[in-house]
Amino acid sequence: MDQKFDLLSTIEYGGCSAKLPAGLLSEVLSKLPVAADPRLLVDVDTHDDAGVYLINEETALIFTTDFFPPICSDGYEFGEIAASNSLSDVYAMGGTPLLALNLMMFSQEKIPLEVFGEILKGGHDKVSEAGALIVGGHTIDDHPPKYGLAVVGTVHPDQLITNAGARANDILVLTKSIGTGALVSGTKNGLCKQEDYRRALDQMKHLNRHGAALAVKYGVSSMTDITGFGLAGHAMKMAEASGVSFRIRSSEIPLLDGAYEVYEKGSIPGATFRNLEFTGQNAHYTRRVDYNLKMLAHDAQTSGGLLMSINPDHSESLIEELNQLDPEASAVEIGEVLLESPRRIYIE
Repeated sequence: MDQKFDLLSTIEYGGCSAKLPAGLLSEVLSKLPVAADPRLLVDVDTHDDAGVYLINEETALIFTTDFFPPICSDGYEFGEIAASNSLSDVYAMGGTPLLALNLMMFSQEKIPLEVFGEILKGGHDKVSEAGALIVGGHTIDDHPPKYGLAVVGTVHPDQLITNAGARANDILVLTKSIGTGALVSGTKNGLCKQEDYRRALDQMKHLNRHGAALAVKYGVSSMTDITGFGLAGHAMKMAEASGVSFRIRSSEIPLLDGAYEVYEKGSIPGATFRNLEFTGQNAHYTRRVDYNLKMLAHDAQTSGGLLMSINPDHSESLIEELNQLDPEASAVEIGEVLLESPRRIYIE
């Protein structure tokens, strides 16, 4: 190709911003029957990151899927980011990815076929980096394009981490900065620096592998990854599943460079408002939380970090070791777990 095809030109909402509104999804899922089997360790009941099925005393299978429209212009990078995002659900359960299937929607009439190969190559390389194998997939003719994976992973049943185990007095740790949705929006509208957007792309391609391993090592009590429903939305679901409340200090939330400035300029994606509607009366904000920070807490993340709930005796050690082992991580303490209160999340 003489000129690279720009995948962002095909979409309005990209990455995890393209998810259905969380409230609508919850309403639909609430009307469906829940699978019942003694070997099913995690089902859809708590809206956790994946389903988990017990094979034997030593092994449980983690099964998940994720796909979305382009989040960037380059096909190879889109494949890397989409694969990282799909693999993250396995890491969020403390597991190890094993096998993956490609899920692709692509129109050869509207996009050069070379881009198809670039997307698959990016996904393949990221799955290989995770130590897993792509063993096939499925493609249909559709536009705009979408790509992701169905992933099978494994975890020892005694080391399984769910979103329903947070305990009062635990410390909340976040392992990646917030603001990918803001910077993608800012790039499309010409409102952010290219180096800031590049930093967001690099973060989205980064695997949560080390965070998952250390979560198991330090006995993290509960965990989820932050994606399309934003930090506030996923924190709310985690607190709800655990029967507790969260206090989050907005001043401690790590932000990607340029994200606040994009919101300050008024480039706020529609997904942010949908996420704000989702948390609704379940969230409380003090006067110290300005409008942009409140909205950034709801910024839809693509391939975001892990939100961990951990015993305060171990939190500093986990943060220190993760940041040393994985210099691309930005693990920080952002709050603590409270006894169940009238609101699920308190942002101050």
